[in-house]
Amino acid sequence: MRELAQSEPERVWLRLKAKFGDPELVSRDGRRRSRRDPDASVPFGKGRDPHALGDVLGGFAADRGWTATLARADVMAHWPELVGEENAGRTEPVSFDDGVLTVRCASTAWTMQMRILRAETTTRILARFPECGLESVRFIGPDLPSFSRGRRSVPGRGPRDTWG
Repeated sequence: MRELAQSEPERVWLRLKAKFGDPELVSRDGRRRSRRDPDASVPFGKGRDPHALGDVLGGFAADRGWTATLARADVMAHWPELVGEENAGRTEPVSFDDGVLTVRCASTAWTMQMRILRAETTTRILARFPECGLESVRFIGPDLPSFSRGRRSVPGRGPRDTWG
């Protein structure tokens, strides 16, 4: 009587199972599937949702310890947004080593102006890029040519604050 209540596919399955054995016990693939977590490969299950590319790349960089290096590069790339267009036109970040951001200014006057704005600049950088590891900002003047030797050397102190 039980045999009549089963559908045709069920009867075929039971006959094959009796003839060849239970695939979970006989085949290597069947044994592997029986050991697996039944919820591991459920469509629409936990962990199967797509992730945004930024989240994936952020996790990738964090796993490799690149977040501080990328944040330092972002500080250099976004310098005009951090200090303003006018100040960025007269200054240029040169290096970011050991927590010290070195910025070259167009003249000694701009160097003094940026030194006055040092606290505000540091605060903006740390607010926007907290993982960059900034400890201080160093503003330096322009590279000046040396007049101490050569055909055009002059005695005395030479150019000071008036250069640039």
